[in-house]
Amino acid sequence: MTAWGGKCPRALGVLLCLFVGVVSGCSPESLSLDGKWSLSNSNRSVSLAAQVPGCVHSALQQQGLIQDPYFRFNDVTYRWIALENWTYTTAFNVSARVRNKQKVLLSFDGVDTVASIRLNGVAVGSTDNMFRRYDFSVRDLLRDGVNVLEVGLMSPVLYASERREAHSAYRVPPECPSDVQKGECHVNFIRKEQSSFSWDWGPSFPTMGLWKGVCVEAFDVLQLVQVSSVPLYNSGLSQWSVQVELLVDAVQTTNGQVSLSIPELDSEQSFQTQFISGKTKNIFILHINTSREVKLWWPHTHGDQPCYQLSVRGSQDGLLILNTKSKVSFRTVELIQEPVVGSPGLSFYFRINGRPIFLKGSNWIPAHSFQDQISPDVVRNLLQSAVDANMNTLRVWGGGVYEQDLFYSVCDELGIMIWQDFMFACAMYPTEDDFIQTVREEVVQQLRRLKSHPSIIIWSGNNENEAALATDWFSIPASQRPTYTRDYVTLYVNNIRKIVQEEDQSRPFLVSSPTNGAESEQEGWVAADPYDPHYGDTHFYSYLLDCWDWRTFPRTRFASEYGFQSWPSFSTLQPVSVEEDWSYDSDFTSHRQHHGDGNQQMLLQAAFHFHLPNATDPLRRFTDTLYISQVTQAQCVKTQTEFYRRSRTEIVEGKGQTMGALYWQLNDIWQGPSWSSIEFGGKWKMLHYFAQSFFAPVLPVGFEDADSLFIYAVSDLSHDLKLRAVVSVFSWARPDPVCTLQSDPLLVPGGSAVAVFKQPVAALLAGCGRCTRTTCLLTFHLEDGSGRQGPTNHHFLCSPKDAEGLQRPNITAKVQEAESALVITLHSSSVAPFVWLDVGNIPGRFSSNGFLMASGNMTVTFYAWRPTSVAELSRSLSVTSLTDVY
Repeated sequence: MTAWGGKCPRALGVLLCLFVGVVSGCSPESLSLDGKWSLSNSNRSVSLAAQVPGCVHSALQQQGLIQDPYFRFNDVTYRWIALENWTYTTAFNVSARVRNKQKVLLSFDGVDTVASIRLNGVAVGSTDNMFRRYDFSVRDLLRDGVNVLEVGLMSPVLYASERREAHSAYRVPPECPSDVQKGECHVNFIRKEQSSFSWDWGPSFPTMGLWKGVCVEAFDVLQLVQVSSVPLYNSGLSQWSVQVELLVDAVQTTNGQVSLSIPELDSEQSFQTQFISGKTKNIFILHINTSREVKLWWPHTHGDQPCYQLSVRGSQDGLLILNTKSKVSFRTVELIQEPVVGSPGLSFYFRINGRPIFLKGSNWIPAHSFQDQISPDVVRNLLQSAVDANMNTLRVWGGGVYEQDLFYSVCDELGIMIWQDFMFACAMYPTEDDFIQTVREEVVQQLRRLKSHPSIIIWSGNNENEAALATDWFSIPASQRPTYTRDYVTLYVNNIRKIVQEEDQSRPFLVSSPTNGAESEQEGWVAADPYDPHYGDTHFYSYLLDCWDWRTFPRTRFASEYGFQSWPSFSTLQPVSVEEDWSYDSDFTSHRQHHGDGNQQMLLQAAFHFHLPNATDPLRRFTDTLYISQVTQAQCVKTQTEFYRRSRTEIVEGKGQTMGALYWQLNDIWQGPSWSSIEFGGKWKMLHYFAQSFFAPVLPVGFEDADSLFIYAVSDLSHDLKLRAVVSVFSWARPDPVCTLQSDPLLVPGGSAVAVFKQPVAALLAGCGRCTRTTCLLTFHLEDGSGRQGPTNHHFLCSPKDAEGLQRPNITAKVQEAESALVITLHSSSVAPFVWLDVGNIPGRFSSNGFLMASGNMTVTFYAWRPTSVAELSRSLSVTSLTDVY
């Protein structure tokens, strides 16, 4: 039985997206139905207790009826779960006082996905969209005493298949994922997390459940359903205003007064208003007092993230009928697409508060197959890790979910800009009326929930669907192409884009990613080549060409996806595997790889520059291969990202002015090979440590062109610097510089990339004694009058596998306790590339890792995420460098 509690989680959740608003006064009475329910399959052969919010898989695991779904091959073993129908049931009491309210609603914040709902044996409604909230009027169905609520969930796999069969006029591709993904078919016919049917980095777990809160809400006058606040700037008047939207459900037409205020800005206005009977959107504009300075919200490293408290009060005949507080932050965002001098096409960059900002970061995927298992700590840790790697942007990818409120609130706090996709990915979609209608409601609800967040800077209609149509991923006959183009325009332009323009005038909207942006629009929304580097954003992957050759990368305006795979650490894989799985050619290793030829591509890429591990001990060979995969990934993404960063102010052969680098991908959904820089569980891969440096606000980038070494100074700062490059030449054989060179200081304007050093490699080596390409390597950094600016970088003059004099460095490590962390002191007898410190399953991160140890001594700090000790860390610590795997 469920007892009366506090406010319904949704009543709070509605306002949490506005940074924890509180409804009081004549707010609705609420009964949370969250907690313990019963769950059974269709023939009741399986019956168990289940937590709500939650899902069927989690409940089965929590009750010990299945193992960890991530263990070994369980994604296939447990396929039966998603092929069953399941029913959630609960019983609760409702007082006469609640039953006698004028309006009583049964509210579901999130149902995954296709459900029929019965209260006391009477059908009250159905659901078909994971991304919508559903409210059902139940006043006349509630009883004195026990009420029984049943939610019958249909197999999403069978539902999708039935919808596909009903769509007989023409196919809506893709029919099924590739065999290597071991997934389910027709996910584009159901409005749920698209990657839950499998993806090339994750398993197939088509979830079912009540994944968000359930409650009963009762009221006599009105209910405040949603509050949204969007700051708008009038440049002509140099004045800010806040557009406040109140979504109100009124029992009957109600006259009253609404007062809006931001006390800290000495701004307050009152409005006479009328709340029409039913659910209505009511818009009010609060003009900000021009005599008060408004502090602006800035992205990470560009400024602070201040916020103000907005108070919303409503009264009727002197009685308070609504009262809520929320936070509002002020910032402007513009997507600039305009002609570029010396280049065909259009620019593509973001201006925040009038300042061009280079977007640095990655792409976010769901952090777990089962959303109920994503804790607040997991969300905060991943987002903090992004900021700690000098990122300022994450793209919430369109094959997952619209993230939870906490995600966006933390991004607001940390200054992480969000590129927000709508949840459509890598597919064509149906356009029947019922499908379009549920999508329209989904889009409206998500816009109203999310648009108050300053972190969200752009809406994007889908992931890669323009490219799929334009470049014919699905072998659509030419005669049928107009049908699919029409469907594409119907869904993303005539519906989603139109709704966005009506709901949010404060942000840009792109129909797809990648896209040619304004040029795609000119071409009827599907460009001939959506990957054209002269326009918009690009996605680019190349696994067979040498990733150390920057000439293979597109000199694009904005790189929103690119990347390379690696394997996670052994400590991450070990809990979901057994000893027979620990080899690179095991069934487990093959099963976990969902990208065709992915394991072979990693070795091929590694072999360009490294000797592949050949230890005779199988476990050692496996762990060495995991290591070399991370080395390769880190170096590949470093090379590509540095190419994009140094291209920010250049036009070369009509291409360039790159203003964004978002590699694929930040995080993992399970323990397996992927493009991520953070492993499942939060452990940083070598790539994430590299990102700390290659996303630094000031960065030296070295590369060769026509046998000359160039070093660029890249600056994201808003002020100018005068910088010189300092180049040190090292012999592979010993950790002391052979010689050091430095350039004359040059002006590096804020927000630019400038060549500060150029010298033919042959001349540089000739001035350094006996150095050759194979015996020596380079490190370099930037300096001004106050000292070093930015990290030290490195440049290999040959592949490490061809290096002469490279030897085992015999690194020793000593762990000591410092004030707030543990410190590891390292000593090396020779130059050691890709030094990797690992402490197994002790959660935390190092201040630096995967580094080139060119000096004999180095100190690294370990920041633990739980209490640990010198003794525990010393026992767990292992140190690996490149020659250790040969």
